[in-house]
Amino acid sequence: MTSYEIIPLPSKKTLLALLDKGERKDGRDFNSYRDIEISTNVIKSAEGSAQVKIGNTIALAGVKLILGQPYSDTPDQGIQIVNAELVPLASPSFEPGPPDEDDIELSRVVDRVLRSSNMIDLNKLSIIKGKKVWIVYIDIYILNHDGNLFDASIMASVAALLTAKIPKVEITDENKVRLTEEYINLPIKDLPIGVTFSKIGNNIIVDPCYEEERLSDAMITIGINKENNICTLQKRK
Repeated sequence: MTSYEIIPLPSKKTLLALLDKGERKDGRDFNSYRDIEISTNVIKSAEGSAQVKIGNTIALAGVKLILGQPYSDTPDQGIQIVNAELVPLASPSFEPGPPDEDDIELSRVVDRVLRSSNMIDLNKLSIIKGKKVWIVYIDIYILNHDGNLFDASIMASVAALLTAKIPKVEITDENKVRLTEEYINLPIKDLPIGVTFSKIGNNIIVDPCYEEERLSDAMITIGINKENNICTLQKRK
């Protein structure tokens, strides 16, 4: 990723002075999120989709399902695959080309939160053990970057999965799979969320904006399931 900035950032000294007074540049307290907006069914060609805005950050998630073979070590489970793309127009620091380490890290963290919370009941996506299962693709696109991509992407993925529909299947006498015209909800077991904290100097804040992220000493994203149990942690600089 490139390191240049178009809009000058406030100096770390100025930002630290604000934080030491218990203030943030946008007026929030340390434990407050920016305004959150969730829109669902925004991609008509997808089985499920959602767009999430946290402040000016925008994450779009789409769900596609295809029939395929299970992994050999989990012959009676469906498959979950997460991909993320940081769209170049979303930030001057995003570059076109194949997925880089930032795309990969974002997709891995979202995948880990969904998987460790058992959000999707993968056992119910098995059709013929060892031969045929549903494969769930969750594709994430960052459309605008103003900080906290992880929470926005997790939220968009969860909302998209909640809207996803799959066709009922029938097994023929020849042991083949036939898709019916009846659709059902994707089997869901949990509703995880991600909460990201940023450490700047001696202060810890939630939902850092872009300027706060650029000056952070460290950040951590905590995945939490519906029982308020921690299911994953991801620390980064």
